[in-house]
Order: sequence, then structure tokens, then C-alpha cells
Amino acid sequence: MRKVIQLSIPAVLAEISSIAMQYIDAAMVGSLGANATAAIGLVTSTTWLLGGFCIALATGFSVQVAHLIGAKNCQEAKDVLRQGLLCALLFGLTISAVGTGISKRLPVWLGGEAEVCGDASRYFFIYACALPASQMRQIAGSMLQCSGEMKIPSRLNILMCGLDVILNSLLIFPARQFSFLGIAFKMPGAGLGVTGAALGTALSEVITAALMLYAVCFRSESLRLEKHGRWHVEKECLGRAVHLGLPMALEHTILCGAQIAGTRIVAPLGTISVAANSLAVTAESFCYMPGYGISAAATTLVGQSMGAGKPELAKKYARLSTGLGAVVMAFTGALMFFGAPWMFSLLTPDPAIQSLGTKVLRIEAFAEPLYGISIVVAGALRGAGDTLIPSIMNLASMWGIRITSSIFLAPRLGLVGVWLAMCGELCVRGVMFLVRLLRGKWLEQKKFMNMKQEEKV
Repeated sequence: MRKVIQLSIPAVLAEISSIAMQYIDAAMVGSLGANATAAIGLVTSTTWLLGGFCIALATGFSVQVAHLIGAKNCQEAKDVLRQGLLCALLFGLTISAVGTGISKRLPVWLGGEAEVCGDASRYFFIYACALPASQMRQIAGSMLQCSGEMKIPSRLNILMCGLDVILNSLLIFPARQFSFLGIAFKMPGAGLGVTGAALGTALSEVITAALMLYAVCFRSESLRLEKHGRWHVEKECLGRAVHLGLPMALEHTILCGAQIAGTRIVAPLGTISVAANSLAVTAESFCYMPGYGISAAATTLVGQSMGAGKPELAKKYARLSTGLGAVVMAFTGALMFFGAPWMFSLLTPDPAIQSLGTKVLRIEAFAEPLYGISIVVAGALRGAGDTLIPSIMNLASMWGIRITSSIFLAPRLGLVGVWLAMCGELCVRGVMFLVRLLRGKWLEQKKFMNMKQEEKV
């Protein structure tokens, strides 16, 4: 448990800082009005889809690194790192081209109102341009985490949050006067509104990606690159990456496709509902992001234990991590329930959005413990190389429960009905993942060792 907590704390702090950044971003954009908030909220589910592809590719290579380091084969881990970096760069450029190509029509496809489509299109275009940097940051950070180094990626992610806040404050608002202790200052500003928010985030991604790559390639004790090593992509390594990452990519496609369908369900409810839905998602992330931090620790510990040939130790790490995630998210869920009005008062000055957002956020608080279980168990299973079955479970849960229930409840209860459907689906998902963990079938996954290592054994 001590090791679980030691690895979880840096990752949890990084996730919390990320949420703080989202809160500040949402508050900055929210001060511009409901249309600005709705513009970003309209394309959020699509940004999650492309971001999920980046995470899937990073996982395909980084889990191999965790197994190789667990097997004390650092040289092969470095070769996997080189191949992962090349594939990540190519993939990032490809999805960036796709994203920029659809940016103009995307808000219309999602059913956005005319007054928000322009800002939404510009925001998504800039986001897509920064996807290569986001991909490289993801894979470098995942490699560091799976090698057991949690502090450096966590610190750099916190730095990215700080940079984003500073750059957004300079780019979103026009130049303005303010005073401190009776002394007047002029704050520079570009006054770009929603476009400024996208530019601030994109620049933060680029700077952090460069620092993350430097850390993994030149500073990591286990992974820093030497002059000699294989840069060409090997069939075996790429095959293992596809085996691990493809189910995750399909899972993200399914989940984000469902979220996009959810956006289509919410969009006809009006600008207030779209804005409240977007801000409620941001507010809820305060509650579940600590779960993702613990999940990252579970991936590392389970992956290295499986690589070392210790499945019983992997099982202990998985169960301890899951228990910790459930307790932490039960606590943050309680905070979210009682603090919902205060959260929304920070995010928007609009009383209609505040009232509706508080109502739906309190519904979601009841699902957080089981949601935490599903997040952490997914990380543990990922470390063991078990990615296909969890993807199928997410497919059944998301489309079979959330979307069908939302279609039925939205016309009758509005946004409240959509969030009731979400709450019920997350509870069912948590139970499904818990059963998968306790049955232990995931321990039968093959260990992703290099062929040369297998010959040595």
C-alpha cells in the first residue's frame, strides 16, 4: 500500500492541477457569456476522441516498457521507446491533418446553433494543430510513468497547467487596468476570446511536450537514449503495440462516439443546457481525476509485476489500488455534492446555468465511488495487457445503457434526464469492472517480452 500511495500521489497532484487549469479556463471563458462556453462545450467530446487515440498509442508502447523493465531488460525497453516515439510522431501528424480538415463543418454536424459554430470551429482547428505535440507529451509521459518515474511527468503536467492559465489570461482578454495595494498596473492582452483559449492551451502543450521528451530521452535513469540503438520499427514491437492499443482506440471511439451522440441529444435543449452540461463535466472532473492518477500508478505496478513474473503481486497491487480509488472518489464525490453551488458560482455568472448545473452535478455525485472503481481497475488491467474485454464492457455499458436511457429521458426531463442516465450507467460500469477484477481472468494475459528475452528464458 505504501508503494501504491507513493506512486499515486504525484500523479494525483498532476491530475488535480489539470482540473484546476480546466476550472480557471472555464471561468475565463464563462465570463465571456453563455455562447462562448457553449462553443467549447460543443466540440469537447470530439477533442476527447482524438485525445483518446493519443493515449491508446502511448499505452501500446509504454506497457511493453513496463514489462521489460520489470524483467530487468532496460536495453530492449530503450528500443521500444525509440520505436514508440517514431510511431507517435507519424500518428500525431496524421490525426492533426484529419482534425484540421473537419474543423469547419464539425460544429454544424454536432447540431450547434449558428451563434456558436464560428468560435467552436476556430477552437477545434487550433486544438487539432497542436495534436502532434499532445501525442509526443502523452507518450513521453507514459514512458516515464511506466518506468516508475512519476515525479517528473507530474511536475511537468503541473507546469503545463500554470502556463495555460498565464497564456490564456494574456490571449483571451483585452488589455486592461487593475490596481494592487493602491498601485495601478496595465495588464497586456490580445482580446481573442475563445480563440485565445485555444491558442493558450496549444502553446502550453508544445512547451511541455519538448520538456517531457528531454526528460525521457536524456534524464531518465532507465530509458535515456544512447548513441547506439535500433530506430527502425520492428514488426514484433509494432504488433504488440497494436494488440494493446487497438482495443483502447476502439474503446475511445465507442465512448467518445457515445459522448458525441450525447452532445446531439443535449444540443436541441438550448444554449443554457449545452453550457450547463459543459461546465458540469468540467466541475465533475475535479472528482474523478484523482482516480486517473491512482490508475496510472496501478498500470505501472501491475505491468512491472507481470513483467517480473509475479502475478500474485500484480493482483495485490490491483486490489489495493482499486480500494484506494473507491475511497478517494467517495470523499471527492461528497465534496462535489455539497460544494456544487460554489463550484458553479466560480465557473459562470449566469444564474440559469448555475441552477441547472448544480442540479445535475449533485445527481452525478452518487456514482463517483463505483466510477472510481472502473477507472482504477481499467488501469490495472491495462498494465497486465488486458485491453480487449474492458473495451467490450465499456461498449455495452455506454451504448446499451447511457445513450438509450438518455434518448428516452431527455425529452421528458431535459438535461436532468441525461445526467440521471449517466449516473446509472457509471454505477453499472463500476460493478462490471469490479467483477472482472475479482474473477482474476486478466492474470492469464501473456507477458509482452521481447522475443530475444523469451529465448533467454
